[in-house]
Amino acid sequence: MAQFEETGPRTPVVEPTRVDKVHPRAKMGKSIRVIITLIVTFIMIIPVLVMIMTAFKSRADIVTPPPKVFFNPTLEGFLYLFTDRSVLSPSNLESERANAGDLSYWQKLALSVGQKINGPSDYVGRLKNSVIIAGTSTILSVVLGLFTAYAFSRFKIVGKDDLLFFILSTRMLPGVVVTIPLFLLYKQLGWNDTYIGMIILYTVFNLSFSVWLLMGFLDEIPVEYEEAALVDGYTRMQAFFKIVLPQAVTGIAATTVFCLIFAWNEYAFALMLTSEKARTAPPSIATMLGSGGLEWSAIAAGSLGFLIPVAIVTFVLRDYLLRGVTFGAVRK
Repeated sequence: MAQFEETGPRTPVVEPTRVDKVHPRAKMGKSIRVIITLIVTFIMIIPVLVMIMTAFKSRADIVTPPPKVFFNPTLEGFLYLFTDRSVLSPSNLESERANAGDLSYWQKLALSVGQKINGPSDYVGRLKNSVIIAGTSTILSVVLGLFTAYAFSRFKIVGKDDLLFFILSTRMLPGVVVTIPLFLLYKQLGWNDTYIGMIILYTVFNLSFSVWLLMGFLDEIPVEYEEAALVDGYTRMQAFFKIVLPQAVTGIAATTVFCLIFAWNEYAFALMLTSEKARTAPPSIATMLGSGGLEWSAIAAGSLGFLIPVAIVTFVLRDYLLRGVTFGAVRK
């Protein structure tokens, strides 16, 4: 009996894909965790949302009970923040409004609330002081802390534990406790209301945090990498910059953000040790006075402007921060 073979193409047999079923309880538990996370996140964002809304409210909307959620946004808060103004009498106000066609937007806005712009405020100068003092102290604390942490991590130092405890002890007392002694010391040295005094102070207070945090990152970098580089003819400094430093970028970024946040937001020392030339933004924001008392819209606008630079730095370094959280998960 003749056998016939199929000569046409065969249809491939597709095996059914295995689908792992998710247990209903596990799926429900995940949904509950997501909902709880969203609720907590929303609660934590509420103060920021209130600050943003207040920055764009008029004075009447701010003091109206209950607080308004829907309102006509205005830039009055930024006007109060960036300008120095005086209240006009009714006669002067009428004459100024008669010539309002030649005025700028900000001058017209000032006239709408019965005021006249005399010049810029000191907020921009205070913000510049914050950038100089916080930025310089952060760089110094991270650089000095990096070399100090490397020495403690890689070399045998006599009294290492005692020295590390002494470095940490500088952060055990609240800053307010040492404000008066620092004020008297700075007065004798002539460092009151100076950039160098505030930079040195913030650097010293950040240094202990920087050393301990960076030492934890450096301890996770295998020593064998440096030993191999030294065998190949590298010097100790070359091995540090070419081997250790690239692997410690995550730790450096995380330390930079935390040191910057402390120096940027510090209030007590800036209030007690500065007055005019080196005063930073936090004390000046809290003491903004208008013709009728505290300018809440200006305070909110100043706080918003003060928040943006740190938010930008944190956003730029977010990838390093996320990697820094899990740094050391893979052991040597």
